[in-house]
Amino acid sequence: MTAIRKFATSAIAPPERLRFWNDLVDRIYTGTYVNSASPAFSGEMLAWNLGDLAMIRPRSTASAVGRLADTSGEERVILHLQCRGSSLHRQGTAESLLEPGDFVLGTPHTPYALELTAHELLVVEFPRAPLLDRFPGLDDAMSRRLSGASPGGRVFHDFLLSLWRQGDQSDADPDWQDGVSGVFYDLVAMALRGAGGASRGAGNPHALAAETALRERVLAQVAANLCDPALRTVTLAQACNTSVRTIQNLFATLGTTPSAYILEQRLRLAADRLSVGGFGSITELAFELGFNDSAYFTRCFRQRHGQAPRDWRRAVADEGAAPQS
Repeated sequence: MTAIRKFATSAIAPPERLRFWNDLVDRIYTGTYVNSASPAFSGEMLAWNLGDLAMIRPRSTASAVGRLADTSGEERVILHLQCRGSSLHRQGTAESLLEPGDFVLGTPHTPYALELTAHELLVVEFPRAPLLDRFPGLDDAMSRRLSGASPGGRVFHDFLLSLWRQGDQSDADPDWQDGVSGVFYDLVAMALRGAGGASRGAGNPHALAAETALRERVLAQVAANLCDPALRTVTLAQACNTSVRTIQNLFATLGTTPSAYILEQRLRLAADRLSVGGFGSITELAFELGFNDSAYFTRCFRQRHGQAPRDWRRAVADEGAAPQS
């Protein structure tokens, strides 16, 4: 992991700024070049290598950026996320107009070009394989505008910005950068699932049908075993003969995680049973629903329903005893 490097044209004489900027971007992303018709071109950039993520945060006046095909090294993906201004991204026959929050995935192994207004971008180049493992429909999402308006897109955007806000982490624990890389790939995959135009299994009805069938099977397993304290991601994967990662990805398409979904369903069932009545203590109900700790159950129930279980049961009883008008 390297320290964050900072670059700016402010100390460079105006006639030399574009040459300086071209040398800079070519060193970071080989084959990249910048053109600008303005004699007043100016730019600033932060650059950071974090594990296998090569990240930059450039801002500059209006310009045109291009990149030649990179024929070296492993297969990689480059992500452009628009923070400010707008850009037109072209790769092959595809064109994508990006507004703030939108992003596009491209390949550095084929030439691409961007036409940019005065702007700020977040750009990340990374290995293709880890993302493909998490999002098998990656090829369908390449070189297409992906909306940042979805919940997953907003979370991903905020995550990238938060990395820069934390500042230089070059002295951090090595495990930290491995964790950050893993979160990055997970959040890109989540953003892809929620982004418009990146439909899972697009053009492949068999893949979409298989995914739908798996989702129904997993949710049926949750419903059938909801009160089992051992119910968790790994048991769902085993029951459905699939991987833990697949289960996690499936729930990400629903905007949640396996543990959060199981908890939500248990708390919903708890409210139903308290409304019906006939149960003994709150502790007995907690264990009946698969909780191993009644205090934890009470805390979660209050956070979800705004009342402790006893208060909920009392309110329902009082309402049932009230005279009818």
